[in-house]
Amino acid sequence: MTTLNQGFFNDNALRTLNDSKWKLALEYTNIGVWEFDADLNKIFFSNESKKLIGFENVADFGSNINDWNDRVHPEDTDKYFKDFRNHLNGLNPLYENEHRIKCINGNYKWILDRGKIVEYTIDGKAKRIIGTHTEITNQKAAENKVIEALHIATEQNNKLKNFAHIVTHNLKQHVGNFESLLDFHDEAESLDEKEELMVHLKTLSSSLTKTINNLNQVVSVQSNKNKKIERIFVAKEVNLVLKTLDFVIKENRATVHNNVNEKYFIYYNFSYFESVIQNLLTNAIKYKHKDRDPVINIDYNYKKDTVDLIISDNGRGIDLDKFGKDIFGLYKTFHHNEDAEGVGLYLIRNQIESFGGKITVKSKVGIGTTFIITVTNKSKI
Repeated sequence: MTTLNQGFFNDNALRTLNDSKWKLALEYTNIGVWEFDADLNKIFFSNESKKLIGFENVADFGSNINDWNDRVHPEDTDKYFKDFRNHLNGLNPLYENEHRIKCINGNYKWILDRGKIVEYTIDGKAKRIIGTHTEITNQKAAENKVIEALHIATEQNNKLKNFAHIVTHNLKQHVGNFESLLDFHDEAESLDEKEELMVHLKTLSSSLTKTINNLNQVVSVQSNKNKKIERIFVAKEVNLVLKTLDFVIKENRATVHNNVNEKYFIYYNFSYFESVIQNLLTNAIKYKHKDRDPVINIDYNYKKDTVDLIISDNGRGIDLDKFGKDIFGLYKTFHHNEDAEGVGLYLIRNQIESFGGKITVKSKVGIGTTFIITVTNKSKI
C-alpha cells in the first residue's frame, strides 16, 4: 500500500470527508486514513479508521492526541513510538509499523500503520502528517501458522539429530566393552578365565539387546511421549545399568553405592532413564581422579511436587567458573581425555528436559561433581 502524500487530500479533506469519490474508495478498500495537525495538536480519523476498532459512532475520537496511542498493545508500544520518532527525525523516509490495537469490545486487531510528513513548519518540524490504517489480522495469523510450522520442522530436525547422537554415543560404550572383553578373552590363559569373560560377554550382549530395543522407542517418544512414560523403580533400574557396566566398574576399581530405597519410583521414559544413568555413571568413571579410585553415590530426595535423583562422585571435578555456561553444550569438553566428545552431557540435558525435568550441577576441581536431576513425582500417563 503506497502511503498517502500531500497531493491526495486538500487541507480539509480528512476532516469533512465531503469528497464522495474518496469516501467511496475508502469504504470499498476498508482502509482508514488519519491526519495529525500540529497546530491543533489533534489527530483526525476517517470513519473507516475508527470503524476498524469499533469507534465509528464516537465523534470526538482523536480529540485527545493519545486516543489511538493508549490502545496500542503494551508489548508493541516501544517499537510503535520508535518507528514514529525515526520518521520525525528523518531516519526513515516513511513511517511504517505493525501493532495490535485494542478495539472497543476489548479484543485486539493487528494494524499496518503507515504515514508520511506532508507539510513542515518554517523551522523544519512536522506540521501535518497523513497516514493509513489497514487491518492485517488474518495475514498475521497466517504468518504465525508458517512460523509455527517452521518451528515444528526445526524441532523435529533437532530431535532426529539428538536421536542420532543417542544411538552413536550409547552404542559406542557397548562396542568398547565388547572389544575390551574380547581382547581379554584372547589373552586369557586358563579355561576359568575364559569362562568368566564369557559370562561378562553374555551379560553385555543382553544389555545391548535391551538398549537397542529401548532406542526404538526414542524415535517416537516426543510425539507420543504420554504413552511412553512409565513408573520406574529407580533402585531396580540403576542396578540393571550397574550390571551392564560391571566390567568397566571392576576394571577401574570403582565403587558405586546405590542408596535409593527399593520402593522409590519416578514416572519417566525407560529409554531416556537408562541413557541418563548410564552416561552419568560412565562419565564419573571416565573422569576419575588420578590419585584415587572412583567412588560414586546415587541418592534419592523426595519433595512435595518433585523428585531429585542425585549422582555424586569423587573425580576430577569441573571448573564451573570457567566452564559452567558451556557444561551442557554440544561438543564441549573440559578435560583432556582422547575419547572425550562433548556429547554425553548434551544428550542428558535434552533427554531430561524433554519430559519437563531439569538437571543442575555442583562441582569443585579436585574434589568431585554432583549432578541433580529433578523430575515431577506425578504420573502424566
